[in-house]
Amino acid sequence: MTTPLLELENLHTYFYTDTGVARAVDGVSFAVGVGETVGVVGESGCGKSVTALSILRLVRPPGRIEAGSVMRFEGKDLMALDEEAMQHIRGNRIAMVFQEPMTALNPVFTIGDQIGEVARVHAGMNKRQALAKAVEMLKLVGIPAPEQRAGEYPHQLSGGMRQRVVIAMALVMNPALVIADEPTTALDVTIQAQILELLADLTRRLGTSVLLITHDLGVVAENCTRVIVMYAGEVVEEAATSDLFARAHHPYTEGLLGAMPRVGGEKDRLATIPGTVPPPTNWPKGCRFRDRCPYSWERCESEHPPLYQIGGGHTSRCHLAEEPERRQHPHPPLAAQRGATAA
Repeated sequence: MTTPLLELENLHTYFYTDTGVARAVDGVSFAVGVGETVGVVGESGCGKSVTALSILRLVRPPGRIEAGSVMRFEGKDLMALDEEAMQHIRGNRIAMVFQEPMTALNPVFTIGDQIGEVARVHAGMNKRQALAKAVEMLKLVGIPAPEQRAGEYPHQLSGGMRQRVVIAMALVMNPALVIADEPTTALDVTIQAQILELLADLTRRLGTSVLLITHDLGVVAENCTRVIVMYAGEVVEEAATSDLFARAHHPYTEGLLGAMPRVGGEKDRLATIPGTVPPPTNWPKGCRFRDRCPYSWERCESEHPPLYQIGGGHTSRCHLAEEPERRQHPHPPLAAQRGATAA
């Protein structure tokens, strides 16, 4: 990778609650190149969305980005910018597509007003020019009768159309980076495919980089050049998409891939990962995946694994990188043993 468009180094975002400090993002580092589509995957609660909000500095109390965190975008230190400078970046150079368009769109303003507001704020357009820009963007994202739709309200559109509107809003200023946070969560499968194809086509034509946050590895396989796997607030594996699917190293990634449904698969039931993500107020010592891992041993309880270099830009936060012979002796994970005992 040449000079990255976005760089995160040792990002920590904590939430200070009555029950303790929730270390939602706990030392995350990765980069996104110019024109690259990077997927971020993991279970709910692993820190994906908080990472996205941190990049835009939209974390609000009781949350806080901790001192020492580094976020650079187009060579600028985002942590050093004042709020006015960040407002110039949000929606202009970095845009976000949220997972639920009904909460991202204001129900009392028309579609045209909401898309046009981006052009008014960042390009200084007047109301007539902004409305014309909104209609142009609605055409770009494939919404029929765009002049009519521009005068309608969010509740008058289908879920797929609302998500297209959110994408249109994100692309008004031709941003350098689009963060898409679960952009197809509430849509049926056919519409999901259409939205992802639309996003990929538009960003390819506009030369935009994409950070695609999802829990669906099938989406990653189709759309991303590189994959970042998160678990319990940290990156546990990173690799080129083809490399990750061909030779996943971290046991958590193996579990995610094993849980993917396959057409014509031999198994009648999908594989599962026993147990749940530990609470962010009490990350376990050592490896955070150890209770759910079929290979864990004493070292995993006492020593927190670093990101090991597997080769070819492939990294994994697992001691198996140094002791691969442990894979020869899998055992039921501790979480599965506890479940059997409880049953």
